[in-house]
Amino acid sequence: MAITQQELGRRIRAARDACGMTQDAVAAHLSLSRPTVVQIEAGNRAVSSLELDRMAFLFGRDLREFVAESFEESDTLAALFRAQPEVLNDPGVLQKLRECIALGREITSLERMVGIDRSVLAAATYQMPVPRNRWESIEQGNRLADEERRRLGLGCAPLPDLTELLEAQGVRAGLVDLPEDVSGLTLSDRNVGLFVVANRGHHHLRRRFSFAHEYAHVIADRNRFGLVSRGADRDELVEVRANSFAASFLMPEDGVRQFIAGLGKGKPSRSRNEVFDEAGSLDVEGRAAPGTQVVQLYDVVQLAHAFGVSRPAVLYRLLNMRLVNQSDFDHLKAIDAAGNGRQMAALLGLPEPDQSEVRNEFRHRFLGLALEAYRREEISRAKLDELAAIVDLGADDVDHLLDDAGLDGADTTAARTP
Repeated sequence: MAITQQELGRRIRAARDACGMTQDAVAAHLSLSRPTVVQIEAGNRAVSSLELDRMAFLFGRDLREFVAESFEESDTLAALFRAQPEVLNDPGVLQKLRECIALGREITSLERMVGIDRSVLAAATYQMPVPRNRWESIEQGNRLADEERRRLGLGCAPLPDLTELLEAQGVRAGLVDLPEDVSGLTLSDRNVGLFVVANRGHHHLRRRFSFAHEYAHVIADRNRFGLVSRGADRDELVEVRANSFAASFLMPEDGVRQFIAGLGKGKPSRSRNEVFDEAGSLDVEGRAAPGTQVVQLYDVVQLAHAFGVSRPAVLYRLLNMRLVNQSDFDHLKAIDAAGNGRQMAALLGLPEPDQSEVRNEFRHRFLGLALEAYRREEISRAKLDELAAIVDLGADDVDHLLDDAGLDGADTTAARTP
């Protein structure tokens, strides 16, 4: 049943109100006058398909929601706006968030077209009480990481490619250009799916930490619809918990201790044992040779390489585990900041991979789904070009992809033959 022009106007106004946007802001984005927006919302002026499409993007909605039989007045962007209004007042963050929501909707649609059921790949969820202080946040993060590693059967070994691990849990992982202060974001919505994003402009090791951080939000904060992780909010208790989770998930305590022990270190400088028999006990004290247990920069470099994290992340983990004291931490942090760690990694044959060579798992999965939908004639060539443009591919690139796949556009039905 088609909705009336008045009902469409009402839905547009409800979506705008839910996002906290003014009519002036909508008018500016759509290059319309405010009186025109007023008339649209009152149902006195028809809306073109292009205008409705742009409004849907602006409000973080699917275009089809506005013309469906029923309409939900609140959605992901509206929920995020209520939860983090100070974040969404940043135009740069808000625009990127809209793009992420639109991207999530596109891939959800593509998956449905090719018959992928995300419900069978549901990530775990943990009912965590709201932490009361930082200490409790850290403890919760550590326990959460231990439990999730146990559930996944990961033991204490270094993690494989994190985006592949997330995908296996039904969580899409993407790289998006975000403002420098934003390390990543998490979205949880039936139309967007579980979607975590890391800042493409950050170093690949920082992005790996960000993916682990956002995964903590997926499994512990899913009822919040989504979160935007900013450096300015690092003292927020849920952010402290997520950072604690990321450090423990990437660098489990038992794994770090085993690695350090393999380097001949990690023992206490003084240890004491008592041997008992029926007659009494014998007190035995042992001491390590002075200086033999002190962690050096080359140990930090090897740890960072083994666990796929940055050297500063290793240093903070060692400090929290009391494997280095504050004085040693400050010294190692200073000489690493001076460039010694990077140079030492290269000399040890452990250079950091080229930033440009790090794979974007989301890109090839997204394009693969788009090509399959095109092969099945679920989308047009124009839609394929539109989707490819989202991940920075032009029409010529799409031509090459179709040629290489034997789908040059002449007859896709032939590809259906088993």
